Amino acid sequence: MRRTLPIIALATLFASAPLFAQQTQPTTSTTTQPKEGSVNDRRQDQQGRIANGVQSGQLTAGETKNLEGREANVNREIKDDRQANGGKLTPQERRQVNRQQNNMSRSIYNDKHNANTAHYGNNEVGQRRENQQDRVAQGIKSGQLTAGETAKLENQQKGINQQVKADRQANGGKLTQGEKQQVNKEQNAASKNIYNKKHNDNTQHPKK
Repeated sequence: MRRTLPIIALATLFASAPLFAQQTQPTTSTTTQPKEGSVNDRRQDQQGRIANGVQSGQLTAGETKNLEGREANVNREIKDDRQANGGKLTPQERRQVNRQQNNMSRSIYNDKHNANTAHYGNNEVGQRRENQQDRVAQGIKSGQLTAGETAKLENQQKGINQQVKADRQANGGKLTQGEKQQVNKEQNAASKNIYNKKHNDNTQHPKK
């Protein structure tokens, strides 16, 4: 009986080793951070500010869709310029990107501090919308969602929000049971879309 205890202890240790490795692995991600002040450092900073705005409700789905659409365009431009120049940007291209990022920075600030905010309401439909936005914000922060993917997801949420608003205006501020079921069906589809985009091969890991 005494001889079996060490064997059990070793078996438990080996069984828990993969789990421990998974828990400690994310700490190595700090080595992939871009250089401070670089083009990619600014891109990550912009995405962090957008994610915070989405999570706090300072940015509506429509505002986020527009910001991330512009960010996706800048990212494509950077990618094309690097491919044309052996993986690097010329000084002129860096200045151009810096100007675009300055404009983006001002737009993010203005959208986060205007009168438009996301009001979900203390109800089932509103809580579902808020949960979706929290998942999108987490995907932006973690890099699981690219700017282009976020723009598409937020465009989908914008459409649902407009539908909810129109239905409520037509029914004295409330949704009928049928309308709630329809919104729930659309949010189910949006939920799957968020999951798929967060777990595909596209991530925001730009070169330094």
